Amino acid sequence: MSELQAKPRWSAATKVVVSVGLLGLAVYLLVQFSEVIPPFILAIILAFVLSPIVNRMQARLRMARGLVTGIVYLLLLAILGLLVALLIPVLASQVRLLNLDLQDILHSIELVFGKSIVVAGYAIDVGRTIDQVLAGLQTLLEPIFGQTLGIVVEAITSVVWVVFIVVISFYLIKDGHQLGAWIERQVPPGYQVDYRRLRQEIYAIWRDFFRGQLVLALVATLIFSVVGLIIGLPFSLAMAVLAGLLEFIPSLGHAIWLVVAVVLTLFQGSTWIPVPNLIFALIVVGLHLVYQQVDLNYLIPRIIGRSVRLHPLVVILGIVAGATLAGVLGIVLAAPTIASARVLGRYIRGYLVDDGRPIASTPSSSSGD
Repeated sequence: MSELQAKPRWSAATKVVVSVGLLGLAVYLLVQFSEVIPPFILAIILAFVLSPIVNRMQARLRMARGLVTGIVYLLLLAILGLLVALLIPVLASQVRLLNLDLQDILHSIELVFGKSIVVAGYAIDVGRTIDQVLAGLQTLLEPIFGQTLGIVVEAITSVVWVVFIVVISFYLIKDGHQLGAWIERQVPPGYQVDYRRLRQEIYAIWRDFFRGQLVLALVATLIFSVVGLIIGLPFSLAMAVLAGLLEFIPSLGHAIWLVVAVVLTLFQGSTWIPVPNLIFALIVVGLHLVYQQVDLNYLIPRIIGRSVRLHPLVVILGIVAGATLAGVLGIVLAAPTIASARVLGRYIRGYLVDDGRPIASTPSSSSGD
């Protein structure tokens, strides 16, 4: 009998102990290296978005994949450099002034309404109510102007993390096929067909979400920039970028932008249209409602596709949970994460109930904002 045949098999108890130990080690490493997780996720997203460009260029140029990947990154660096030189200074100035104006507006509201009103002999403490509303509004606005823009600032100013993201994403694109093949070889032979089908479904969800959301954000930024300049919306460039960023928050993004815009227009008015601030605010609300319908019924179905089908309530609860667990990245990734979990849950349920259909290939539709 050979040495391999003489080795005893692990008992069920040994397998459980080893599995629990490995799981505990994985959790410990995740906690210890938690700072690396957000940049690593950003690297995966960047590789996910750029991989199709590299694939097409490699097919046309017939060059080594590593060389084509390097060319794509050089082009991306040139585009980012041009944007930084032309737009970032203006955008940074508008965002800073917009943040200050919003703080002044909130303070003005507090001064105007921070008094008690006596009705039929009863005193109503309007100040306390307004304080609660302002606290909620500030809580809503701070992640937008603080955490979201803070991530962008940190990504630009922290050279170490930028280099990390670029290097990791470069190798993910360059060696992605080999990495995928290695992972597939680790799957037991009896489950490789299931693995490939699950990978295809989940890949479609994340592909359509990331690429579609990126295009949708650019389209929204362009539309809001043009319309904002036409109607004289204060801080039109900053508000347009905010609209583009909020396209990544399904179901809540439109409402958040509209709240900020209404507060701004009520106190600032139009930069050139001679109408009362209230009328201008109503104009902005009407235009945004039109855009919202166009976005929900035309842009999202055609740009993002039909891979993420989630009820708005599920998306909102997912956003709240994602914000609690992972901050801004949790908010952005809530919808595709829930959709992927739905695919895995459907697969596991198929085996648990023995219905013979562990994977259901059903058509999906996009989630709305």
